[in-house]
Amino acid sequence: MGLEYNDYYDGETVLRAAIARPSRDKAPAVLIAHQWAGRGALEHNIAERLAELGYVGIAIDLFGKDISGSSGGDNTHLIEPWLKNRVGLARRVLAAVEFARSLSGVDTDQLAVVGYCFGGMAALDLARLGGGKVRGIVSLHGLLGSDPSLSGDDITTKIAVYHGWDDPLAIPEQVLAFTQEMTFRKADWQLHAYGHVGHAFTNPHANKPERGLLYNSLADQRSWHGIISFLNEILE
Repeated sequence: MGLEYNDYYDGETVLRAAIARPSRDKAPAVLIAHQWAGRGALEHNIAERLAELGYVGIAIDLFGKDISGSSGGDNTHLIEPWLKNRVGLARRVLAAVEFARSLSGVDTDQLAVVGYCFGGMAALDLARLGGGKVRGIVSLHGLLGSDPSLSGDDITTKIAVYHGWDDPLAIPEQVLAFTQEMTFRKADWQLHAYGHVGHAFTNPHANKPERGLLYNSLADQRSWHGIISFLNEILE
């Protein structure tokens, strides 16, 4: 199964998506929001796996066309501007949602967003901003803290979070604050926490246990099954 690449825009910023299509003519679409290194092989693989299950898998771009970091390095410089502009980040995801709706073969009423790490925060911020009328949002080892700029009305998008309990980037106090936020905003939310699991547990290349970053095959498998169950629930 091959990938097709399409450019799209957030304002004047050119972005590029990688798209994997299923065999059927029209299908729900699942957008994949990337980790802090940018869109790459990991996200492409997820898009292809989703296409095999009958979805249009779209690996979206949060940084800009041809902008990426290092898979094993420090990419703080890429995400730091967005940590200071959470509304802008949510709107960038929304631009990808609108792009997905413009694609032929996409059931425009049947969309979901799945985000990993930094992309998990971006996906949740879309829900906080208003949801973009997507059916559901998934965060995997995502950053869970909110921002005052994103407070607002009730959250109508369904939310599923998969979290490593030993994740140093989302400590138990932040997890509790997240659940309180979601409850206060009347979201339909669920959270699955894996004991003795740290950050980046779905990334086979994560191998920095001294920093709390380590792949965990069992948590990876469990979360994948959880995602599929969630998508089966929210997408027709």
